[in-house]
Amino acid sequence: MLLDFFIAEKEVSWSQQFKNACILGPSIDEDNLVVDDVSAAGAVWHFFSMFWKVVGAMVPPVKVWGGWAAFLMALALIGVITTVVGQVATVLGCVISLKPSVAGITLVAMGTSLPDTLASQTAARSSPDADSAIGNVTGSNSVNVFLGMGIPWLIGSVYWKV
Repeated sequence: MLLDFFIAEKEVSWSQQFKNACILGPSIDEDNLVVDDVSAAGAVWHFFSMFWKVVGAMVPPVKVWGGWAAFLMALALIGVITTVVGQVATVLGCVISLKPSVAGITLVAMGTSLPDTLASQTAARSSPDADSAIGNVTGSNSVNVFLGMGIPWLIGSVYWKV
């Protein structure tokens, strides 16, 4: 794809990130040749995902502040998106008369696990063995368990101690 071409260059400017997020095609094939045809399905997916592409383009290039700006901006975006997802799940659960615990378990868990599943599928397809997919699953679940349970526990213990 076009994005793979620019990632390989490793010198993407901030303005180029926004252009890459908004442009529809062309794509680059395995032989680094430009393919000008854009399928209807590709155009539809591009249209529906353009908002998220632009949000992702707001993260500065890694060369700014030695990568710290990208890290901090990505962390802030994760916090904002997590808050929005939590609020949407709460409101949706209220509208369809779901208990907050059930809404959290089904809606939020599915929303956090589905990207991990797709990443594992991509890793499994792109490698000759399943090592990268197994590593992705293990790492993803470890982060979810240790941070998902560890950080609230830490915050709660500090709060109750103070």
